[in-house]
Amino acid sequence: MKVLVVEDDVKLSRFLVRVLVEEGFAADACATGAHALAQASAGIYDLIVLDWMLPDIDGLSVCRRLRQEGLSTPILMLTARGELRERVLGLETGADDFMVKPFEVEELVARIRALVRRATGFAKLGVGVLELDRVGREVTLAGQALDLTSREYALLLDFVHHAEKIVTRTELLARVWGTSFDPGSNLVEVHVSRLRDKLGDHAWMIETVRGAGYKLTATQGR
Repeated sequence: MKVLVVEDDVKLSRFLVRVLVEEGFAADACATGAHALAQASAGIYDLIVLDWMLPDIDGLSVCRRLRQEGLSTPILMLTARGELRERVLGLETGADDFMVKPFEVEELVARIRALVRRATGFAKLGVGVLELDRVGREVTLAGQALDLTSREYALLLDFVHHAEKIVTRTELLARVWGTSFDPGSNLVEVHVSRLRDKLGDHAWMIETVRGAGYKLTATQGR
């Protein structure tokens, strides 16, 4: 599931993106209303987390314009405005939910999952005998549940999104760890090894492509 975070507070934006990635979402971020309109209008997001106070076009106006354009993507609005009349105004403009800053991260994640569930149902992805419930964050292999850490889940989800395609170490660092900086460590390799251990007899599903990266496949020896 892909989420757009629209927040001009750089520290908060990075924190929200990191939390979402750890919870198994793919997340992009932007800091202005203009960029939010351009990115959201593409229709590639499953949910938008939208701050009310932005440096150019305020979040309320962004929400209104997106709805006028016919975009039905769920919008969760963040604001320091706690008055009832302002919350009502946000909902009437087209927001699907409203959270007042400061908020608890656990509640934010729960509300995001509820909005996505309401909009899409229990969307699932599958590659061969591997199945992921993107909303419930549940993974089964040949009908058996796998117990994965948040990072392992995010890594596996990225592999599933790019099944049968080679993904590079740099791409994984950017999408799963949210960094373009290569620490020169074996971070990716360690997590891939742990995933393979948990796949057991199906460890072959994650292929190492020498000199290129990794590939998730449904067919052994392909």
